[in-house]
Amino acid sequence: MNTPNINQIKSFFLSLQDKICQQLEQADGTAKFTEQSWQRKEGGGGRSRIMQEGTVFEQAGANFSHISGTRLPVSATSYRPELAGRSYQAMGISVVIHPLNPYIPTSHANVRFFIAEKEGESPVWWFGGGFDLTPYYGFEEDAIHWHTTASNICQPYGEDIYPKYKKWCDDYFYIKHRNEARGIGGLFYDDLNTPNFEYCFNFTQDIGKGFLHAYLPIVEKRKSLLWGERERQFQLYRRGRYVEFNLVWDRGTLFGLQSGGRTESILMSMPPLVRWEYDYHPEPGSAEASLYTDFLPVKRWI
Repeated sequence: MNTPNINQIKSFFLSLQDKICQQLEQADGTAKFTEQSWQRKEGGGGRSRIMQEGTVFEQAGANFSHISGTRLPVSATSYRPELAGRSYQAMGISVVIHPLNPYIPTSHANVRFFIAEKEGESPVWWFGGGFDLTPYYGFEEDAIHWHTTASNICQPYGEDIYPKYKKWCDDYFYIKHRNEARGIGGLFYDDLNTPNFEYCFNFTQDIGKGFLHAYLPIVEKRKSLLWGERERQFQLYRRGRYVEFNLVWDRGTLFGLQSGGRTESILMSMPPLVRWEYDYHPEPGSAEASLYTDFLPVKRWI
């Protein structure tokens, strides 16, 4: 089978959004997601869910969108020029979680599907997605757990899959103007359309379902750690890097804005509070400095 079943994909994405929201609400214990459904004038729409001011999560977003248009925006055709002039459908789930406790990492996950069509020619389709972790205070055992879970998800698909998609994640989530990684990486893949639809869809489902298996054990382990103003200020400073990457380098953000998506939903990845400090350098030997020396440099965690 090599013909995408769009209804099957959409059904999975909607179900995944429901499950992720349910599990995050359980992990927080107090806050609940609110939902806004929206329609896009050019075609399609989505449902955006945001949880705010929780006991554990300061803000978490889990958005579904399914949009269509007559021409792909520049952000999509700049690296795939052969698709210029094609109509398209784009569908996906995007999750961004900003915890309150600075000892819990921020995390992001995304699974998506694109199909571009032109009369008289075969459709061009692909899956993409992945998940990555952005700690403020690093713990080696958390990094090992995160990457072990990622590796286990990839294992049934071949020995080369985890190293390949880990490297892609390390390369993609890199803040070029800062010359540093956004976090400790994870998995990232795009343009996945071989060997067939079933393989690609199964892999994408496993990535989507595996995300919280990687993330929630870290949340549980770190949420009771005591923190104060020092940790909070460092967290807010490092959140600035998250904002910089998303607004300057992230293709998904650019695609959403260029395609006329709902701005509030696209920018739900932004943290609720953030700060910048001119020419900041952590004290040598401090826990803050350890993030830069021991966790942000790319390495093999497993």
